[in-house]
Amino acid sequence: MAESRPLGDPRVLRAIAHPVRNRILDELSASGPVRAADIARLLDIPANQASFHLRQLAKYGLVEEAPEEARDRRDRVWRAAAPAGYTVNLGTIADEPGGRAAVEVFRASQLARMHAIVDRTFVIDREKGSGVFSTSDHTIRLTDDEAHELRQEIDDLIDAWADRTRGRDPGRRTYTFLQVVQPYPDIEVADDE
Repeated sequence: MAESRPLGDPRVLRAIAHPVRNRILDELSASGPVRAADIARLLDIPANQASFHLRQLAKYGLVEEAPEEARDRRDRVWRAAAPAGYTVNLGTIADEPGGRAAVEVFRASQLARMHAIVDRTFVIDREKGSGVFSTSDHTIRLTDDEAHELRQEIDDLIDAWADRTRGRDPGRRTYTFLQVVQPYPDIEVADDE
């Protein structure tokens, strides 16, 4: 399996904090090389907007052209520069010049994105069609080393499925798997009595 690439530049973090750019990276990860027209269709945005965001991602080294996938010299096909994704250490980035502001922008964007993903699984009236909507919640006792091992096993399983299903098969849609592994947080529980 390919290793994820560490991301340490606050400017790059701000670039991927944009929801459309984040979604483009997700689509490239799920399906492999794409054209701006493919992204426009998938995200239901104008083609010029898709092209702009792809160029911005390229500016920061997050995507690159895939000329071997092009039909001719005018055809621009894009791929993820790091197919295995990125590892982001917010503490390290926060220590860089401009890092704190970039981390706050990224955190706000990611929190909104994750909230929307989880919230979508609880929607009763799904106007946009069918699909599998599932939320799992498990609590287990682990050492920190075991928690790391479990997270890695889950990542490896998802990576194997991603490798097996990557491509533009019209019978497939992009799914998202949200994983949170952490010590149980101190959350106040409302007492109804």
